[in-house]
This record gives sequence, C-alpha cells and structure tokens, in this order.
Amino acid sequence: MQQGNLSAVTLAITPEPPGLRMAFSGRLNATAAARDWAEATRRARMGEPLHLDLSGLEALDMAGAVLLLRLENLAGPARWTVPPGPMQTMLDRTRTALSGPRPPAAAASLPWLAWFGQLAWDAGGALVTRLAFLGEAVASGLALLSHPRRLRRTELLRHLDEAGLRAFPLCILLGLLLGMILAFQSSVPMRRFGAESFIPNLVGISLLRELGPLMAAVILAGRTGSAFAAEIGTMTVNEEVDALRVMGIDPMAWLVLPRILAALAVMPILALVMDLAGLIGMGVVMGTLGYPPASVVAALERALVLRDLLGGLFKAAVFGLAVGLIGCRAGLSAGRGPRAVGDAATSAVVGGIVAMVLLDGLFATLFYRLGL
Repeated sequence: MQQGNLSAVTLAITPEPPGLRMAFSGRLNATAAARDWAEATRRARMGEPLHLDLSGLEALDMAGAVLLLRLENLAGPARWTVPPGPMQTMLDRTRTALSGPRPPAAAASLPWLAWFGQLAWDAGGALVTRLAFLGEAVASGLALLSHPRRLRRTELLRHLDEAGLRAFPLCILLGLLLGMILAFQSSVPMRRFGAESFIPNLVGISLLRELGPLMAAVILAGRTGSAFAAEIGTMTVNEEVDALRVMGIDPMAWLVLPRILAALAVMPILALVMDLAGLIGMGVVMGTLGYPPASVVAALERALVLRDLLGGLFKAAVFGLAVGLIGCRAGLSAGRGPRAVGDAATSAVVGGIVAMVLLDGLFATLFYRLGL
C-alpha cells in the first residue's frame, strides 16, 4: 500500500484482485492532482483492472476530474465508487467537455523556403488578378465601340469636371512654383560659367519631357485616383456593386469605363497647364535676373521642338490611363470591413505613384533607344 498526504488529499493504492484499488480522500484540487498525476498514471498504465474509490473525497474540482478520467482511459473500463451529488455532476460535465471538439492546433511556423514560396504564390496570384482586370477593361472598351450608347455621358462629363477643371488651380500653382524653383536652383551653378542664358533651355526641356507630365500625374493620383477608389469602394462595401451584377448590369461598363476615359482625357490637358505655368514661373525668375521676355521666348524656340511636347503629352495620357485603372481596381477589390474604403484609397494613391515612376523609367529608356 502506498499513501501520501498531498495538499489535503490522501491517495491510497492497494491491490484488489484482479487489479488495483485507488482510494482518494480529502480535497482533490489542481495542486493535488498535479502532484499525484505521475504516480497514479504510472500505476494505471500497467493494464490491470482499476477500481476508483471516491467515497472519502470531500471536494472535487475540474483538474481532479480530468485526472480521474485520465486514469480510466489508461486502465480501460474502470469500476467507480462515487457518492451521488456534486462529484458525480462534476465528472459528467468534465467527461462531456473532453468528448467535444478540440480547439484547432496553432499553425506551425513555415521554414524560410516555404515562406518564400508562399510569397511568390501570393505575388503571382495578385499579378493574375491585375491582368484579369486589365483584360476585362479592354474587352469592355472594345464592346463600347460597337455600342457607344452604353457609355454614361453624364457620368463622363462629371468626372471630366472633377478630375480636370477643378484641378486647374492646383496645377497652375504647382507649375509656377516648380518653374521658379528650377530656374533659381539652376542659376546658381550656371552663373559660375556665365551660362545663365541657357536656363530656359534646361527648364523648358525638363518641364515638357519629364516634370510636367509626372507632376500632373501625381496630382491626378492624389486627387482623382483616391476619389475613384473611395467612391467605388463605398459602393462595394454597401453591396451596391453586387446589386448591379444581380440586375444584369456590368459594373465595368457602368462604373469603371467613364472614370478611365475621363482620366485618360484630362491628363494631357493637366500636363499642358503644368508646362505653361512652369514656363511662366521660369520667365518671372529670368526677369529678376535681367533677361527680357523676348530673349526667354527666343531661347525656348531654339531649344524646344514639337516632339518634346508631344512626347510629354503622350506620357501624360498613359499615366492617366494607369491612374484610372489602378484607382478603379482598388475600389472594386475593397473588402467589407470598416477600414476597407481607406485601405482602397491608400492602395490607389501608392499604386498610382509607383506605376507612374515605373512607366516614366520605361519611357525614358525607350525614348533614349529611339533617339527621341
């Protein structure tokens, strides 16, 4: 016989042919169960028939009930001596809880190779989704050519006003400041070599070929791209886009195409406004340096050719198309939570700016290779 006084509980293990008898007395709580767990489970694993005698117990908690049921599972069918009342109820409730579904196991941490593979898989899936959206937009645009009445002209005019006319003051202000800053900054090193007369050449080429379209596209992404994403994202969150699909209306033709066409149409105009404002700002600075307007205009005529302007306007149109596509896609892919609209607007602005930088680098390489 083995006895031990553990936290106000006594466990007595005695032979009882053809097996063992485990008698508990006192209070079988969590502390007592923890201390008796190793010895009791070791004896129960011997495979002998087990008699669990609880007649001497004064109290039993959940941890003690788990220990008793564990002993029963280890020894096979066990014979119980349980006084009726709270102890039997505790055993029944614990047995029911243990027989229920277990909580899901925590996900094992992926090794670095699996993590890299998952990252590549997610990136590939995102690329396929973007290509699918682009293909759907192209297909809807081609279908619109054969059915031009499907275009919502009222919505197109509204977006032209919001993206174009209302952006003129901001473009003029930034263009003036940009032209003045470029003229002032370039005058400092050019003065050392007596080459201040070439400031119009530098500023004019920079504005028409690069900075004018790029800054106009940044304005479009910040104002219009985020607005597109917020509007369509709100409709997605409110399930209005799903309602259009249920009614048989294509959201691409109804919501996306008017916005894309508006962005495509206004971007060359915004770039032209930015260019003119920047040249005026540069002319003001040249006036403060003692150069008359006639000499500035003559320098611009000698330095600039028509392909500089056309190349910049073409890049601006491509930038506008990219901003419109990215803004509309961010709105349509918005989630359902309270942060969905804000996340969609942020994604539209960041994606639009990154796309513009990439496209501008591509155009720079292409124009250099073509000698333009």
